[in-house]
Amino acid sequence: MAKYNITEKREKEAAYRSLVSPKLMDEMQEKIMNIIVMQKKYRDKDYSAKRLAEDLGTNTRYISAVVNVRFHMNYTSFVNKYRIEEAMTILVDKRYQDLRMEEVSDMVGFANRQSFYASFFKIMGITPREYRITHLAQHPSLKPEKPKKPAKPAKAAKSAKKSAKAATKKKEK
Repeated sequence: MAKYNITEKREKEAAYRSLVSPKLMDEMQEKIMNIIVMQKKYRDKDYSAKRLAEDLGTNTRYISAVVNVRFHMNYTSFVNKYRIEEAMTILVDKRYQDLRMEEVSDMVGFANRQSFYASFFKIMGITPREYRITHLAQHPSLKPEKPKKPAKPAKAAKSAKKSAKAATKKKEK
C-alpha cells in the first residue's frame, strides 16, 4: 500500500468564466489595464477588486474572471506585479538611493514592508535589498556620490602650527 495518498491536481474551471463573452472580456481587459496601469491605481493601498468593479460598473466575479483568463493570475498578483515593476525602477534610480525599503514599499502601494518583501521575493527570487545591491554592483556609475568631508579644523590648525614652527626654526638658523 502507498505511503502517501498523492493525487494529481486538477484544474477547476470556474463556471462564471465561460459566461463572460470574449468581446466583453476584451473590453474589460482594456478598461482594467487603463485603470490599474495607466492611471497607476496599483499605487493605492486601498484599491481593491471591489472598488475596481464599482468603477467599471460590474461585479467582482467578472473582474476576477477577466484577470484570471486574460492575465493568468488573480487580482492581487496582477496588482503586485505592477507594484514590483515600479519598485525595481525606484530601487536602482540614483534619485531614490537614500530611501528606506519601507518608503519604497509605501510609494508603490504596499500596505507594509513584509508584504512588499514577500511579493518581491515571489516574483524576483531575491529580496528588494539584494536586488538594489546586486544592480548597483553591476552598475557602479549609479552608486550615490558621498559628499567629501571638509578638513577638520583641528588638523588644519595643527598643520598650520607645524608650518609656523618650521619657518621659525629656519629663521633662527
